[in-house]
Amino acid sequence: MIDARVAELLNQQVNKEFYSAYLYLDFSNYYYDLNLDGFGNWYRIQAQEERDHAMLFVQYLQNNGIRAKLEAIDKPAIELTGAKMVLDEGLKHEQYVTSLIHDIYDAAYSVKDFRTMQFLDWFVKEQGEEETNADNLVKKFALFGDDPKSLYMLDQELGARVYAAPSLVL
Repeated sequence: MIDARVAELLNQQVNKEFYSAYLYLDFSNYYYDLNLDGFGNWYRIQAQEERDHAMLFVQYLQNNGIRAKLEAIDKPAIELTGAKMVLDEGLKHEQYVTSLIHDIYDAAYSVKDFRTMQFLDWFVKEQGEEETNADNLVKKFALFGDDPKSLYMLDQELGARVYAAPSLVL
């Protein structure tokens, strides 16, 4: 049986993950408007990943006899004003999501909910990768963003990214 507070946090995370998908879809649309289709592709795939993360939380709740409570997803409130700014916001958002995962882990730890902690282990690792990827994009843009030829090559690199579904076994 999952502790009520842990269940509440897991339910909140479902909606946070769907918000992340919505936010990254907004980022993707912004880059497509700038004709940076590779960047747009990169964030469209990020949106797919976040949606799948939400579904993993839904499945975990269901597997433990808890109904996932779907709430309204807020409209992204960030005014997108530049290609680099979007990358910076993406990194900040990943750091925020990491803090949310840590909060759930801490709540599970406090009630010795080892099953939920084990479930969250994958997300802890995933968030480390997400932060690294976002930070690498910020750094690459800082190196290449002012040079049109280099920016074109970076955009081509990001356009080659393909979607890979998460491999978490519940």
